[in-house]
Amino acid sequence: MNNSIPFLDLSATYKELKSDLDASYNRLMNSGWYILGDEVEAFELEYAKYCSVNHCIGVGNGLDALTLSLLACGVKEGDEVIVPANTYIATWLSVSNIGAIPIPVEPNEKTYNIDASLIEKSVSKKTRAIIPVHLYGQPAEIHKIIDIAKKYNLKIVEDGAQAHGAKIKGQRIGGHGDAVAWSFYPGKNLGGYGDGGAVTTNNIEIAEKLRLLRNYGSKKKYLNDICGFNSRLDPLQASFLRVKLKHLDSWNKRRVLLAENYKASIIKDKLKLPYVPNFCDPVWHLFVIQYGKRDELQDYLKNNKIYTMIHYPIPPYLQKAYKGLFKFGKFNITSSMAKNILSLPIGPHLTFKQNKRIIEVINNFLTKQS
Repeated sequence: MNNSIPFLDLSATYKELKSDLDASYNRLMNSGWYILGDEVEAFELEYAKYCSVNHCIGVGNGLDALTLSLLACGVKEGDEVIVPANTYIATWLSVSNIGAIPIPVEPNEKTYNIDASLIEKSVSKKTRAIIPVHLYGQPAEIHKIIDIAKKYNLKIVEDGAQAHGAKIKGQRIGGHGDAVAWSFYPGKNLGGYGDGGAVTTNNIEIAEKLRLLRNYGSKKKYLNDICGFNSRLDPLQASFLRVKLKHLDSWNKRRVLLAENYKASIIKDKLKLPYVPNFCDPVWHLFVIQYGKRDELQDYLKNNKIYTMIHYPIPPYLQKAYKGLFKFGKFNITSSMAKNILSLPIGPHLTFKQNKRIIEVINNFLTKQS
């Protein structure tokens, strides 16, 4: 019997929802409409309602969601955009790909998210926007960031790619900033079966600009108002996402229970467990620990057929892609995290028996280190 525990079982959602997903596929295929159309519009309405916002605009993927949001907010070549030093490279690429300059800020050591107390010192005359990332499914200090943005007349484009359903003071992420960029990559809390993305906003001007930008700059076919892009949420993915959205809250609740088991049972004085501020309700896209002998622990887990990942082993400022493009300082907190962080299995289809076994294996390893 195979008792291995994968980091994430993507096939499990299809097995659970097979009849509904197959029905959505057949509905879409029989419709004869395969670009935008009713399925995309229906998902946009349903996801906007879920996030308690006025507008949702489906786009091709999470990177495009960020990039087009910056453009819709008026960010241009040569402008500066404040970004977390500790994030996936897509956050940075959205800035540099439009000719703007990413200005990295260190994370809070407890939360992994951008340290709001350090943002203001990085604001310059060229700063036009801030991209707070709700990393690992835990909201950033958005209310403090909003105060800074108001003070300096900056736009806020939230990166919500890992935080579908997460709440700040009881309100779901989706409309705190000027725009919120989402990814529906298969491994996300709300993921499709291919690439997909969206932007939510309460600003009608930003929404209208995004609808132009995603579709060649066109409202009506062959009439192009601006220079746009081809980045449209696939209606097949929209139909799948409509099915999965109905289950998102229950899946997130299971993630919370699994995370609580980890936090309650892993030997706390041996390693660093995630910290949750009292202003937010995370959805645990990832459960990230820190340990000084990370590689040894990861190997031990693998030898016990438990598979983990590192999010992220190389920060953007150390990537070859950015070598020589910009002059960055030292980011000691981010660099330390990259050496010590380890993501444990967590997801809506991880069983509590598997959860318990992971804890037992980790504690066995830690006990041997004493």
